Amino acid sequence: MGKARPLSPHLQIYRLPLPAILSITHRMTGIILSTGTILLAAWMVALAQGPETFALAMMVIGHPLGQLVLFGYSAALFYHMCNGIRHLNWDRGAGMEIAQVYRSGKMTIAAALILTALLWAVVYLA
Repeated sequence: MGKARPLSPHLQIYRLPLPAILSITHRMTGIILSTGTILLAAWMVALAQGPETFALAMMVIGHPLGQLVLFGYSAALFYHMCNGIRHLNWDRGAGMEIAQVYRSGKMTIAAALILTALLWAVVYLA
């Protein structure tokens, strides 16, 4: 035990590659979507309960915090969808080269951002 063994790199030193970050984010957005679906079901129950309950639900959704939750849900939805399409492409055996993996990852991020921005532009401009 006279010789010190080297330490493994940890997150403060090691920079995760883009595919790893996107994989972790895909899993996180799946969890967010599962939780958000419960909120969507609660909104539908409020709709079925009648006008008073639905008005309360709409008041909660209309609050800035409710809008932030909806924004996060929509961003998670679009990211998860775009990354799912990317994975379907991989299932075909296409896009597996390292350069293609990075390119499709950047395209996934861009598409999710654009789709989220378009949705919210339609919501607020319509």
